[in-house]
Amino acid sequence: MMTTINEVDTLPRHPEPSAALDLEPEAFRAIGHELVDRITDLLAGIADRPVAPDTTPAALRTTLGVQPLPETGTDPADLMDIATKLLFYNFTFNGHPRFWGYITASAAPIGILGELLAAAVNPNVGGWSLSPIATEIEAQTVQWIAELLGYPTEGDGLLVSGGNMANLVGLTAARAAKTPWDVRASGLQGQQHPLCVYASTEAHTWLQTAVDILGMGTDAFRWISTDADLRMNTSELQRRIRADREEGVQSIAVVGTADTVSTGAVDPLPEIAGICREHDLWFHVDGAYGGLAVAAPEAPADLHSLREADSVAVDPHKWLYAPLEAGCVLVRDPHALLNAFSYHSPYYHFEDAVGDSEINYYVHGPQNSRGFRALKIWLALQQAGRNGYAAMIGDDMSLARALYRQVSDHPLLEPFTQSLSITTFRYVPEDFETGTEQAEDYLNVLNEALLT
Repeated sequence: MMTTINEVDTLPRHPEPSAALDLEPEAFRAIGHELVDRITDLLAGIADRPVAPDTTPAALRTTLGVQPLPETGTDPADLMDIATKLLFYNFTFNGHPRFWGYITASAAPIGILGELLAAAVNPNVGGWSLSPIATEIEAQTVQWIAELLGYPTEGDGLLVSGGNMANLVGLTAARAAKTPWDVRASGLQGQQHPLCVYASTEAHTWLQTAVDILGMGTDAFRWISTDADLRMNTSELQRRIRADREEGVQSIAVVGTADTVSTGAVDPLPEIAGICREHDLWFHVDGAYGGLAVAAPEAPADLHSLREADSVAVDPHKWLYAPLEAGCVLVRDPHALLNAFSYHSPYYHFEDAVGDSEINYYVHGPQNSRGFRALKIWLALQQAGRNGYAAMIGDDMSLARALYRQVSDHPLLEPFTQSLSITTFRYVPEDFETGTEQAEDYLNVLNEALLT
């Protein structure tokens, strides 16, 4: 017997059970409004707070309490109150105007709101059919970042967690493109020609992590010395590439740094690009910190050669002021990421191709499940625009130059370097005689203690 629609409507209905994580609309609204008000007060008064808490791990563990997983639930309004107080009073505020220790940006308010909205719709930006508009917003965001860098927009790219992952994705694309055998199928086992990658001695530690994960090992690195300005020595790079080729080592990539997190030095990117073309090597640029500075008129000229790289990594959670996490990798070849990451399993029924077809980001990178990182960046790029970002980045660099000038005029401070938003200097006690090895050792210990 067939059941009709009318009969289905009259079937007895049982009340749905209340889930432990349910919140009634009015309760959600009240808790949310209270939280937004408290966050607003925090942002407005953050300068009046300490940069970091005067506490210890033991004290914080005592505050949290040593207790097992609760057997029964707790009122969500009380929980949000507890969590807010814990974070507001036991936190190192990287958005504080006196937070100078690391290259971490304050979160743009529109990005904070974007994170709330992204979490509310909660798309999985791995497959287009699971997240149609979120996928398209990510694609547009990646294109806008490329435009901001002056990088070709005909290529590919995706958003990841940060600089380490963006650089890893770029180096993975390099390995797939430049290894003369099918490295994705046979790996590195039994190969007669070891792979190697070149980078300066000032490069970031993501490199060791990347070659370890890729199975190449840290011995795959050829660390190239730097000049007086801590930029890669391209004459040595040329010599090392030729020597490796003569010894049967398979060179695949050169990593240029723009800029180093120690001093803000920019490698000679135009020269490195030419060397990579000469030797058919992949040119990757780690611009996680400084790449986006190219948007400012006073940026170092070498940064404009980002456009010549095969792949570039940048961090929107640095100079685009996006809330953590947000990294971005760009590649010149629109097929490069697909060639490095695409596999088609029988339980996936997503089609993907370059061009106007659906984008399925799970075949462009290492993640299947992907959060909606793009929204907070997409919103901020539109609120500020190119000119707004250029002005903010320019202001940051101007402040660092002002610091350098003041350090130079101070009798107890010795300046060293200034580039982009980084000024380096040290404290030298009054009437202290420098120049001997013993004196330098003492000053190193003293300044490390001051830094801590």
